[in-house]
Amino acid sequence: MTVSDALRQRLDWAVKIAHEAGEITLRYFGTPITVERKADDSPVTVADRQAEAHLRQRIADAFPQDGVLGEEWGTVEGTSPYRWILDPIDGTQSFIHGVPLYGTLIGIVHHDRAVAGVARIPALDEAAFAAEGLGAWYVRGAAGPNPAQVSSQHRLAEAAWVTSEVGNFDRVGRHDAYLRLQRSTRLARTWGDAYGYLLVATGRVDFMIDPLMHVWDAAAVAPIVREAGGRFSDWTGRDAHSSGNGLGSNGVLHKEVLGILHPAPAHEPPAHEPPA
Repeated sequence: MTVSDALRQRLDWAVKIAHEAGEITLRYFGTPITVERKADDSPVTVADRQAEAHLRQRIADAFPQDGVLGEEWGTVEGTSPYRWILDPIDGTQSFIHGVPLYGTLIGIVHHDRAVAGVARIPALDEAAFAAEGLGAWYVRGAAGPNPAQVSSQHRLAEAAWVTSEVGNFDRVGRHDAYLRLQRSTRLARTWGDAYGYLLVATGRVDFMIDPLMHVWDAAAVAPIVREAGGRFSDWTGRDAHSSGNGLGSNGVLHKEVLGILHPAPAHEPPAHEPPA
């Protein structure tokens, strides 16, 4: 079996089980639900745990040799070069407030490179999925799948962009970057988390920024954005999914946005530079 065949099999399975896990979350969506706080003060619910447990069992059924890393249940080492990265509810804050913009994320990593992913938005019945060399695809309801394609916007002043939470810029000491981007673009919104990257991959917004990003937030969306014709990197421009931050764009605007996130340092004259 070729790498391409192995990857296609895993992508097809990921699409199927992401739908199943999404249906589990919908049983609880919009209902009174107990919210617990994890050690880092982030919220978690029974829906998160049940959906991830389902995903883990389904992966073990089909690919028992693969490793698994999930937000809620930790790591299971595998014997193959593949690892599944799971976030059963990306955007738990949206979920617990009855906002339909949360997502189920499944990323597939091969030799430490994110090579395939599914981002499903259960309450909207939308999904994007992709694998390296196999393209990116978008499904909404019974329609599709249709090719996913990023926007062609080349002017930052006309761009629309999204982020998950403005306060995260403050948490990393970069509120200045948020303000510069807000002033430099046409539209800034916080339709973030998994949904934000789906919007990038389908050309509805031009870039998405996360100042704080876990590996389970990034592993699925990185290949989706790339296969849709865009670019995903960390804030230094490295094509990485585990750096702790992320930028997904249509590719055309990527370098310009990185320049705002990491502006070149101002010239400082030598300490003993003679007067002019």
